[in-house]
Amino acid sequence: MARNQLGVLNALDVAKTQWYHFTAIIIAGMGFFTDAYDLFSISLVTKLLGRIYYHVDGAPKPGTLPPNVAAAVNGVAFCGTLAGQLFFGWLGDKLGRKKVYGMTLMLMVVCSVASGLSFGHSAKGVIATLCFFRFWLGFGIGGDYPLSATIMSEYANKKTRGAFIAAVFAMQGFGILAGGIVALIVSASFDHAYSAPTYEVDPLGSTVPEADYIWRIILMFGAVPAAMTYYWRMKMPETARYTALVAKNAKQAASDMSRVLQVELEAEEHKIEQISQDPSNSFGLFSKEFARRHGVHLLGTTVCWFLLDIAYYSSNLFQKDIFSAIGWIPPAQTMNAIHEVYVIARAQTLIALCGTVPGYWFTVALIDRIGRFFIQVMGFFFMTVFMFALAIPYHHWTLRDNRIGFLIMYSLTFFFANFGPNATTFVVPAEIFPARLRSTCHGISAACGKAGAIVGSFGFLYAAQSTDPAKTDAGYPTGIGVKNSLIVLGVINFFGILFTLLVPESKGKSLEELTGENEDEPQEASWSRTVPVA
Repeated sequence: MARNQLGVLNALDVAKTQWYHFTAIIIAGMGFFTDAYDLFSISLVTKLLGRIYYHVDGAPKPGTLPPNVAAAVNGVAFCGTLAGQLFFGWLGDKLGRKKVYGMTLMLMVVCSVASGLSFGHSAKGVIATLCFFRFWLGFGIGGDYPLSATIMSEYANKKTRGAFIAAVFAMQGFGILAGGIVALIVSASFDHAYSAPTYEVDPLGSTVPEADYIWRIILMFGAVPAAMTYYWRMKMPETARYTALVAKNAKQAASDMSRVLQVELEAEEHKIEQISQDPSNSFGLFSKEFARRHGVHLLGTTVCWFLLDIAYYSSNLFQKDIFSAIGWIPPAQTMNAIHEVYVIARAQTLIALCGTVPGYWFTVALIDRIGRFFIQVMGFFFMTVFMFALAIPYHHWTLRDNRIGFLIMYSLTFFFANFGPNATTFVVPAEIFPARLRSTCHGISAACGKAGAIVGSFGFLYAAQSTDPAKTDAGYPTGIGVKNSLIVLGVINFFGILFTLLVPESKGKSLEELTGENEDEPQEASWSRTVPVA
């Protein structure tokens, strides 16, 4: 039972769903909309970049990015994201959530525009500047993960906290969808304005000079939603949990939340003083006490996120390659450069619409009813099942008559990723760690996820290459093929089920009850069991 529970925190825990909850979801969620747009829009234009900057006269196929360049273009933003999650996660606990929140957003706006303005006198120059700006774009995106999750968890009431945090993350689905829609509109407009022959008919003429504007416009559009929400981010007050439990400013916490909740709250300075003097509320991240109380939990959140992102980003970033392998996207040489962007965008938009977006909102609707643990285990289980169902009879799915079946199964893997671990790995680390370490621990968990995304984006690029040297992309060594790559991803998802057993259920409890802050009993008592009782 809570010994010194502050009135301001209790008021937040029991508050009915109000307009400020939805305002917080939109403000934080638009950051995630931008994050997803920026991270995944690059996959829509990589083939175009290859055609524009790596054309080879007389080659039977259009130009493609060399292996090292493709790996850099696809993966450099994830390297920046990983660094940003660690740095801004730590900074969010040191300086406060709000102060750091504006920095990340401005970095995203500036670097989105700069990515589209990438310059150089040669292909290497353009790609180098693109990679430079996408690294720093990723750095800003990285900060958005721990800060958005932490802010939403600390604003929410305990009854619907999971749904609110998941709703912020669900904006990622709309960001992926928006990327496809923007690419469709831009490519369709240019395709209509600049008619070009296919590569087979005229290799050089199939890529009109104006095609260079397409990828730049698509990448720069990511600055728009970020810029639109900057003012509102700066208007948000600091969270009461940071102000009270970390900054130890009872008056400011009560004043801020009185305005938000529109009720009078007392500044309980004596309780703040008692809490701050309790040695159980002062251990650090690298202490034995943290390892004893939260070490297993941190291991669970980091490994689950790492495994999930290997599978999720492999599948998402290289949809175009998988669809080409099964023949759903026509061979590149049968299209001109602009039309290829349109076809790729259409395929990815359809997947987002049918599988990705609905999965997120199933999580929002059910996470506070059936719990985080069940959703995560269920998601990993069905991702494993569908990966194996695609991989084992892989030849069957490559036949023309069965491509729709492949598309349905592939969409279901995305559905259960998002109605599953892709959402819960974001939610849980924002709930189960103490306020003074919450942003840091979420950043560590998210950074391990991005390490998985880096493994997925670099590894799948090579692994999915055909075992037949004649069928590999230009410059690539032979790989294990799409079939074996999907089997590997299925095994990774299975291990995700096992490591979920280390992650506690946090449904229906206050943050202080979960972390042991302000509790009479030892902290371990608040974790009744790792696996929730049905």
